[in-house]
Amino acid sequence: HARGAEEIEETMREPEALISTEQLAGALGRPDVRIYDCTTYLEPPPPGSDDPYVTVAGLKTFEEAHIPGADFLDLQGEFSDATTRLRFMMPQPAQLEAAFGRHGLGTGVRVVLYSIGSPMWATRFWWMLKSLGFDGAAVLDGGFDKWKAEGRPTEGGPARGYPPARFAARPRPGFFVDKRVVLAATEDPATVVVNALAPQFHRGQEPGRYGRPGRVPGSVNVPAATLLNPATKGFASLADTQAAFAAQGVTQDKRVIAYCGGGIAATVDLFVLHQLGYDHLTLYDASMGEWAKDPSLPIETD
Repeated sequence: HARGAEEIEETMREPEALISTEQLAGALGRPDVRIYDCTTYLEPPPPGSDDPYVTVAGLKTFEEAHIPGADFLDLQGEFSDATTRLRFMMPQPAQLEAAFGRHGLGTGVRVVLYSIGSPMWATRFWWMLKSLGFDGAAVLDGGFDKWKAEGRPTEGGPARGYPPARFAARPRPGFFVDKRVVLAATEDPATVVVNALAPQFHRGQEPGRYGRPGRVPGSVNVPAATLLNPATKGFASLADTQAAFAAQGVTQDKRVIAYCGGGIAATVDLFVLHQLGYDHLTLYDASMGEWAKDPSLPIETD
C-alpha cells in the first residue's frame, strides 16, 4: 500500500531527517550541503581472537564509487572511543567536535548521511549528532544501493573534503545508557528493552559472535532488517513499522532501551521509533559486545 510522500511527511515526526534519492539529486552541488558515506564493514576476526569482528572502514568502496562531492566518515577510526576494547563506543564530545569540524560539519549546513548495504551506519551517525544537539542531519532513504540502482551519478577517487568548520556540541542527556541502567530496566514494567539483532541470535539458537548466546532477559525482538524494504533497501512504511513494534508490546507510553551487538543496528530501530513519535528512547551503547562477555549479567535463551 504505497502512499504519497506528502502523506508520509504528515505522519512522520521529522520528515526532514529522511531524504529521498530524488531530493538529494536535486541538492547536489549546493554550497550548504554536506554528504557523508558512513560505511564500515565487519570482517571475521583472526583465529583465536577474542574480538567479535575486525572493523574495516569502507574507504575502498568509497574510492571506487560515491555520491558526487561526498566525504567519508570513519566511525571506528575517528568517531569512537579508542580507549576501550569495545567497538564503536561514544567518545567524549571534544573528540567529536574536532572530528566533525575537520570534515566540514558545523552550524548552518544540511547534512546527508548514507551507507552501503544497511542504513545502520548512517543512523548511528544521525543518533550521535542528535545526542550532540545537532538536528540538521538526514539519512538517505535506500542509501547508496538505491542511488546506484537508479543510475544516478557517482564519482571515484579519494574524498575532496569540505572546508573545515566549527562544530559546537550541545550534548543532550538520555541518549546512551550503561549496563547498570539496562539491568535495572529488566525489572521495570514501564521500560521495554528492544533487541535489534536477527531472531536466531535473540533466541540464543546460534552462537553469537559476542560471547554467551542469548539476550538481555525480558527483551523483545524487533530486528532492524524487518524495518526495511528488502527490495529497495529503504525504510518500510510507517504503518508497517508501527505494527512491528506494537506486536512486541513496544507502546508509546513505555521508555525504550534499544540494543544489538555493538550499538549500530539498534539505531535503525531508534530512528524509526523517533519518526513514529516515540519520546523516551535510549541506546545501550555497549550492547551484547559487553553484556554477553560479563558473567555477572543474566542472559536468557529460548
